[in-house]
Amino acid sequence: MGANLIRIVSDVHYADRSSRVRSLAQLRPLLEGATSFVLNGDTLDSRPDRDPQRTADRRREVLGFFASAGTPVTFLTGNHDPDLSGQNAVEFEAGRVLVTHGDVLFDTIVPWAKDAAAIRQKVLAALAALPEDAGSRLDGRLAAFRSVAATIPQRHQSEPDPLRYALRLAGDTVWPPYRAFSILRAWREAPGRAAALARKHSPRAKFIIIGHTHRSGVWQTASGIVVINTGSFCRPFGAMAAEISGGRIRIRRIESRRGEFHPGATVAEFATS
Repeated sequence: MGANLIRIVSDVHYADRSSRVRSLAQLRPLLEGATSFVLNGDTLDSRPDRDPQRTADRRREVLGFFASAGTPVTFLTGNHDPDLSGQNAVEFEAGRVLVTHGDVLFDTIVPWAKDAAAIRQKVLAALAALPEDAGSRLDGRLAAFRSVAATIPQRHQSEPDPLRYALRLAGDTVWPPYRAFSILRAWREAPGRAAALARKHSPRAKFIIIGHTHRSGVWQTASGIVVINTGSFCRPFGAMAAEISGGRIRIRRIESRRGEFHPGATVAEFATS
């Protein structure tokens, strides 16, 4: 690849008990060799917490670590860190690569959440409150989604006790068991929804890079748009990195070696032009 290398990851979920990232220093090898590093949402949970000081400390730790990393870092927001930056999406390669977290694909933000119906009503109200045609533009929609996400408090994410965390995680995601079907449906629908989003809002896009659902993969859709989900650092899922350099985009698995995370084997590679 060429001299400039943009590396993109998502869903670090730092300080969440399910995240494999226990120390930010574990991520340092992912910055090595990159001239630009993009964190595509859900880097941590910055939403309202019963312990605001703990959330503020985590935020300060994340911002401080990456500020001193020696590599320019772009923070894109996700539904868990809706206020981490003012940037919700970014384009590369003259608009041929669109990067956004992916929660905007679903009008419930998290389709498998127990309060999905209530979230949908909040999203619809936030979109309706936008001025003029802002709701039909990607920046307007993302702003509306972020405003709603910022009202949803942390739940199991802020639980320090391992047993209570596990019970609350199950209650928030897969209990009762029928809610697992909502996860499977979201996984099945996400690539098509992502391709449609890119087609509508980024006409030059050939690739869209998302996270959010925690299911990593690469899909070549019928529309010709390649959808890349870089997955998550949370158990039991795996993470990938997307690299853009020299007119090409490469997708690599992220491997754990001696407690650190490194770019690993190449999964797929495409020309961006």
